[in-house]
Amino acid sequence: MKIVMAIIKPFKLEEVRDALTSIGVHGLTVTEVKGYGRQKGHTEIYRGAEYAVSFLPKLKIEVAVAVDLVSNVVDTIAAAARTGQIGDGKIFVMPLEKAVRIRTGETDADAL
Repeated sequence: MKIVMAIIKPFKLEEVRDALTSIGVHGLTVTEVKGYGRQKGHTEIYRGAEYAVSFLPKLKIEVAVAVDLVSNVVDTIAAAARTGQIGDGKIFVMPLEKAVRIRTGETDADAL
């Protein structure tokens, strides 16, 4: 099992969720986060004054999947979240040692 974590632009959430649902991924966790990458924030003008926005709003999506689905999930998220503009985000894949469904006690792949 693996955890696929993606940092995406907030307005792409529905597209990513719909794309993941279409390939059979039925559960995900979404967290509102702030951060920056190579773009290092940007400047905005508010009431005539220019100010720097160092941390940009993003969404972090986490999906627990079986190993055989990882490449399909990564490709699906990348395609759905891509705008072609700077700041589209990143995808990380990490090992998942154990999973337990609290309600039933199912473990590992059965718990996903």
